[in-house]
Amino acid sequence: MAGLTQLQLISELEPVVAKELDRHLAAAKEWMPHEFVPWSQGTDFDGPLGGTAWDPEQSRMSPTARTALVVNLLTEDNLPSYHREIYNSFGADGAWGTWIGRWTAEEGRHGIALRDYLLTTRSVDPVALERERMVHMTNGFNTSHELDMLHTVAYVSFQELATRISHRNTGRYTSDPLCDQLLARIAADENLHMIFYRNMVKAALEIAPDQTVQAVWDIVEGFQMPGSGIDGFARRSLSIAMAGIYDLRIHHDEVLMPVLKFWRLFELEGLSPEAEQAREKLAGFMAGLDSKAARFEEKRAAHASRLAERLG
Repeated sequence: MAGLTQLQLISELEPVVAKELDRHLAAAKEWMPHEFVPWSQGTDFDGPLGGTAWDPEQSRMSPTARTALVVNLLTEDNLPSYHREIYNSFGADGAWGTWIGRWTAEEGRHGIALRDYLLTTRSVDPVALERERMVHMTNGFNTSHELDMLHTVAYVSFQELATRISHRNTGRYTSDPLCDQLLARIAADENLHMIFYRNMVKAALEIAPDQTVQAVWDIVEGFQMPGSGIDGFARRSLSIAMAGIYDLRIHHDEVLMPVLKFWRLFELEGLSPEAEQAREKLAGFMAGLDSKAARFEEKRAAHASRLAERLG
């Protein structure tokens, strides 16, 4: 499909990046990660300080809540890889570079605050967490799509919203008011990031609709959460989905569909044959995902019913 080069697109969108950056800075509220950690609950662990080893009985969290929290934290931990991917896609010049720096700084506090909270409250196994962090960050994160600006902004438009919802629902699921408060604060950051990227794609659809529609289809078809490289991610994702924290229904109804509607992607006119074909594939994919979500909900309800009968 003929169209603008990536360098041309980056240049054309520079004023939009500058405008969205100003909007973001005006909307963002300063917050301090240390204020969300109950330091008074902390005690020394075993090791050089001779404290008490972690035991599951010390955690106020259910096993499923711990699973979701660890997945969320390990996902946040991989920020260096995300920074590299975005830097390679956008470049470091002008407003693009300023945004990358600001986004990275804001994202950086998420992992810091989550880890401090979870270790201070002894909510998760610190040894297992650190070993997983070493493996996950060593492996890094590589996108499954083409490394260019359009695919990247399309991906993060959905991913930031998915992460926001995952954090928010995890906080609620823990039934811990302090954890819920922290994850709500992190989710607020993610929401502002989503708005930035979502608005960038909207502008790209006006400048290069054919290329942007194709990029959106590529991303939706192959979408994976950034934590998909975590060991045992499929098993953990199933546990998270069974708990209703993040599942196919949420992905369809609360992540993909709202963003696609915001872009009015199915209302665009004058698309090239290739872009129109991509949009038709996208419509078919969304219908199929809706059906898969319904089947999963039925299976989950049946499972819950059988479990209730056994516990009778």
